[in-house]
Amino acid sequence: MLFQVWAPQAEERVELHLEGAPRPMERDPERDGWWTAEAEAGHGDRYGYALDGGPVLPDPRSARQPDGPDGLSAVVDHSAYDWRNPAEGPAGGLRGAVVYELHVGTYTAEGTLDAAAGRLDHLVALGVTHVELMPLCPFPGRHGWGYEGVSLWAVHEPYGGPEALKRFVDTAHGLGLGVVLDVVHNHLGPSGNYLPVFGPYFTETHHTPWGAAVNLDAPGSDEVRAYLLGSALAWLREYRIDGLRLDAVHALADDRALTFLEELAAAVDALGAEQGRELFLIAESDLCDPRTTAPRAEGGLGLHAQWNDDFHHALHTALTGESQGYYGDFARAPLAALAKTLGHVFFHDGTFSTFRGRVHGRPVDRVRTSAHRFLGYAQTHDQVGNRATGDRLSATCSPGLLACAAALVLTGPSTPMLFMGEEWGASTPWQFFTDHTDPELAEAVRNGRRREFAEHGWAAEDVPDPQDPATRDRSCLDWAERERDPHARLLAWYRELIALRADQPDLTDPDLASVRTAFDEDARWLALRRGDIRVAVNLAKEPVRIPLGAGGRVLAAWEPVQPPDAEGLLTLPAQSCVVLTDG
Repeated sequence: MLFQVWAPQAEERVELHLEGAPRPMERDPERDGWWTAEAEAGHGDRYGYALDGGPVLPDPRSARQPDGPDGLSAVVDHSAYDWRNPAEGPAGGLRGAVVYELHVGTYTAEGTLDAAAGRLDHLVALGVTHVELMPLCPFPGRHGWGYEGVSLWAVHEPYGGPEALKRFVDTAHGLGLGVVLDVVHNHLGPSGNYLPVFGPYFTETHHTPWGAAVNLDAPGSDEVRAYLLGSALAWLREYRIDGLRLDAVHALADDRALTFLEELAAAVDALGAEQGRELFLIAESDLCDPRTTAPRAEGGLGLHAQWNDDFHHALHTALTGESQGYYGDFARAPLAALAKTLGHVFFHDGTFSTFRGRVHGRPVDRVRTSAHRFLGYAQTHDQVGNRATGDRLSATCSPGLLACAAALVLTGPSTPMLFMGEEWGASTPWQFFTDHTDPELAEAVRNGRRREFAEHGWAAEDVPDPQDPATRDRSCLDWAERERDPHARLLAWYRELIALRADQPDLTDPDLASVRTAFDEDARWLALRRGDIRVAVNLAKEPVRIPLGAGGRVLAAWEPVQPPDAEGLLTLPAQSCVVLTDG
């Protein structure tokens, strides 16, 4: 077996330590900074690298870290797994998709990939098409969100390691579900991050909220980009993942003419063509820039879709009335903001952002851009977990308002995305939790969290301790809730809307230019038309009469409602919604 490592920081020698035995490595004469060694090794054998007589460190490209980020690496024979199902999710990629964001560590009390796979039947019954897994790379301790991973080619061992991920994907594909994996390229660690020992993986040329930036454009960046590209393609190739969600791409500092994101998109497209699979990339971006998903031939980055936080912010303020921080711009006229994001995608499309103190965003070409390239949602791990107490919409909104949110997400033009438990109005919070093994880092995170929310008026004792195991335990879904009201009723509503989306072609029409909206800010109602489908929501605490146009047939309604009368007026009960068809 060939062992190889990029270690330009090594001055004199690099040793391979395989099953406790040191072996010298040779410089690769054709690749600067690379060291290689041939050795007999089998699946599961432990190994690491020592530079210039230093400690034995895990392989930067390790496919398995049995003892966590600080332990030795293990050899993984990817060909050893016996796949049972074809290597692809639903046809069409994200076109017509409904995505479900899931955190393995709290989706079940067990917090493992195998336990999560055992609950995939729920998603099939719900009607979603793709499950999006939050990051799986190894991080210190057992429990965490996963955004501090350090071994970008490996799977967190407490979740079950690489074999468990293959079983999960295999099971999902067998049930007709696609699998999306959230990956983090904008920062690593800090705990357990040994990459700087090996080479210039980070650069002081740019600084990010996490410190020195990942090196995408400074000296040595060719190999760093190859490292990230290799990791991304390994998830798609070795684990048969269908798509990747790219965390915070706006934080990737990259001044090169050919950006890393363009290079990654081209590589993923090439792999998809090679394998005959429709692979895709979903960006999380704060830029409100349609060039993120525009074709590379037209000057775009060529990513396949992006999250749309503007839609979330507009919907959240309309439902809750919150106006702090970035909600301020949307809260001035929330229904107008919501209508704009439904038809034009971005609220900030060249408008002034008071939160940023400047003009922000760029308009989407509604004629040439497909609606499925933007993901719309009422809740995400970010928008729930980054609140002081991790409270979901269900903590403050009535079942009727939750039903209205579901109607707008699931009948809107964007690709819908749900956050686990949302579909039954889970009462469990989803809080920020960590399990740092470094006491100083643990204390810094704890105090930093409390300081952050103290600035917004929260008492320190009211902010959950991220290191307390109870914080994670509180965040686990309570599956028994699904069987009792109001949760059971809301779950049935989500199922009805998702089935309706699959049944009515107008609801997956990608034409943004055809979307029509009307609203009354004071009366708190909004109406949406997509082809022959009309959707109306009433967020007020009293019934409203909406000029929707005469005729039509009710397809789904949260409360009993009649079609519009002869004058075209629809009487909609308080905090309720309806979907009608003209056909």
